[in-house]
Amino acid sequence: MAKRSSTSPKQNNGANLGFEQKLWQAADKMRGHMDASEYKHVVLGLIFLKYVSDAFEEKHQALLQEKGADPEDRDEYLAENIFWVPKQARWSFIQAKAKLPEIGRVIDDAMTEIEKKNPQLKGVLSKDYGRPALDKQKLGELIDLIGTIGLGDKENRSKDILGRVYEYFLGQFASAEGKKGGEFYTPRCVVRLLVEMIEPYKGRVYDPCCGSSGMFVQSEEFIEKHDGRIGDLSIYGQESNPTTWKLAKMNLALRGIEANLGPHHADTFRNDLHKDLRADFILANPPFNMSDWGGENLKEDVRWKYGVPPASNANFAWVQHFIHHLAPNGIAGFVLANGSMSSNQSGEGEIRKKLVEADLVDCMIALPGQLFYGTAISACLWFLTKNKKNGRFSDRQGKTLFIDASKLGVLIDRVHRDLTDQEIAQIAATYHAWRGERQAAQYGDISGFCKSATLPDIEQRGYVLAPGRYVGVKEAEDDDEPVAEKMKRLTVTLEQQFARSSELEARIRTNLEQFRWR
Repeated sequence: MAKRSSTSPKQNNGANLGFEQKLWQAADKMRGHMDASEYKHVVLGLIFLKYVSDAFEEKHQALLQEKGADPEDRDEYLAENIFWVPKQARWSFIQAKAKLPEIGRVIDDAMTEIEKKNPQLKGVLSKDYGRPALDKQKLGELIDLIGTIGLGDKENRSKDILGRVYEYFLGQFASAEGKKGGEFYTPRCVVRLLVEMIEPYKGRVYDPCCGSSGMFVQSEEFIEKHDGRIGDLSIYGQESNPTTWKLAKMNLALRGIEANLGPHHADTFRNDLHKDLRADFILANPPFNMSDWGGENLKEDVRWKYGVPPASNANFAWVQHFIHHLAPNGIAGFVLANGSMSSNQSGEGEIRKKLVEADLVDCMIALPGQLFYGTAISACLWFLTKNKKNGRFSDRQGKTLFIDASKLGVLIDRVHRDLTDQEIAQIAATYHAWRGERQAAQYGDISGFCKSATLPDIEQRGYVLAPGRYVGVKEAEDDDEPVAEKMKRLTVTLEQQFARSSELEARIRTNLEQFRWR
C-alpha cells in the first residue's frame, strides 16, 4: 500500500498525467507476456534504476565542472542522499546494450552492483531480468521508452515525480490485479485522511501491515508540509509478503526515509518483530476479514486483553494488536471492514463492548463505497486512544465522535471513488474541533454528518459503532455484502414474493368464486 503528494494522480489537473500514462504504456508492453503481478516488478525495478541513475548523473556532471572535485568519489553522492551507481549500472551503459540478447543479465548485474555499493538496498532489488521466459526484445523496447523520461533530475526529485509514478502504478496494478493488488494498495485519500486526523508530528510511528510503506511516506510528507523536522519521527513497520516487503524498502529508500521494517518479512501475529514497541502513532490498513491468520494457535496470546478474537476473522486480533503496541498517550488510526462496527459473531460484539467500556474508542468514520481496489466491501476508520484524560483531551472522557462520510466522495472512473481535498479537510477539522485542538473552531453536532455520543448512548444502541446509528442517517443494510451478491439475493427474494403473491391471488379468486355461487 504506497502514497505521496498533496493530490492524487487523477486529481492533479493533468499535470504530469501524460508522463505517468507514458510509463503505464511501458508496462503494457510486457502485459502479453506475463501477468500483472510479474510485470509490476519488471517495470518498477527499471524505474528505480532509471531514477537513481539520473540523480547520480546529474551530480556527476556537476562535479565534472567543479574544480578539484572527484566525480567518482562516493562520499560526494552520499552527502546529498544520492545513491552511488557503479559504471555498469548507469542508465547510459544499460541503454547502450538494450538491443542485445544478454540485456537481461546486464540489468541483473546492475542491480547486484547497486546493492553492493548501497547496503541499505541489500536483498531489495529485483534480479530476475535474465530469466528465459522474459521477452528480451520487449525488455529492450521498455528500456528505450523509459530512457526518454527524466526521472531523477533535481527538479523532478523536488516535485517527487517518482512518488507520483509509484502511486499511479500501484493504483493501476491494484486495479489490474483485482483483490490481490488491493491487498497492498491503500487509496491515497484514505491514507491522507488518517494522517490528517492523527497528525504525527513527533514520536514513534508504527504500521504492522505496512504494505509498500504509504503510511510512512504520508507521515513524512505531513511533517514537511507543516515545517516540522523529518528526524522527529521514528518509523517501525512489518510486512508478511516478501515481495511487498522489498517494495516497501525500495519505496522508503528512494526518499531517504530511515525505517525499521525488521530484518526480513514476517507474519505480525505469529512473529511480532517489534514486541517491545509502544508507539505514539499507529497507522494501518490490515487485510479485511482475514480468515487464515492462525488464531486457533494463539488463543492464550497476551495481546487479547479484551477477549479472544475468533479464528475465522482477524479484525479484532488487529484491533487488540494495535492497542497492545500503543503508548499510554498514543493514538491509533486504522481501516477495517464495516462489519467490525456491528458484528456479534464469535464474541466480536463482546470484545467491542469491552473496548467501549474501557473508553478506548475516540472516533468512528463511515467511508464511502468504491474507494478500494479489488473489493466491494465497504470500510470504516477507527481511532483509538488510551488516555482521553491527557491534557487537551480531558473533556472528551466518556465520549466518542461519530462521523458519517459515506455519502461523500467523487467518482474518478466508472468503479472507483475518491475523497476530495475539501472533504478530507472537513472531516479532519471536525475531529480536531471536537478534541479542542482548534482554537478558532467550536464543535457542534451536525445532523446527518457528525455526533458526539456518550457511553450510555452507545450502550443504548447495543455497542454498535456504525455512525449512521448516531448522526441521524438511516444505516445501510448489509454494508459488507458485495453489490452483485446483494442483487442476486434480493432478486431471489423478489421472485419468491412474486410466487407467493400469485399463490395468494389464486386462493382469493377461488374463495370469491365459492361465495359467488352460494
